[in-house]
Amino acid sequence: MEHPRARLGPLAAAATILFFYALDQFTKRLVIHSIPYDSERIIIPGFFSLVHWGNTGAAFSSFSQNNGLFIALSAVTLIVLAAFAIRGAFRYTATRMAVCLLSAGVLGNVTDRIRHHHVVDFLLFNLHIPFANPWPAFNVADSCICISAAILVISAWMEDRKPTST
Repeated sequence: MEHPRARLGPLAAAATILFFYALDQFTKRLVIHSIPYDSERIIIPGFFSLVHWGNTGAAFSSFSQNNGLFIALSAVTLIVLAAFAIRGAFRYTATRMAVCLLSAGVLGNVTDRIRHHHVVDFLLFNLHIPFANPWPAFNVADSCICISAAILVISAWMEDRKPTST
């Protein structure tokens, strides 16, 4: 059982969402104004570049040209997350943090889809992995979504590992 002060309350949750959403939008704005569209600035040769790419699909550009579908899915996701949060479904701090990061990520990318008709991606790593060379470009919102998923998986795994009382 968590300590009561360890809980992420509604105000802290809202501040977390707003912080990561603002960080996402700020970094994308910097990229839009400093890197021409569809170009690359090499930062660490052979490893990391800043790019300015647009993605109308999902991860790895899958389902490209379905911007409207992803706007609708984002709206449904945000409504469902809000409904579950209001009902108190997220009991633990880790789960609440994951939901905050997921919400910020979804909000950041749906804002791009509405404003730019694509998601602005700008972080490009070359991990020298044969099947993903280079790794697909991503952004702060994508990072929030991935970290959220990792937190949820780890939380679920740890919850399953707790001994049950008989």
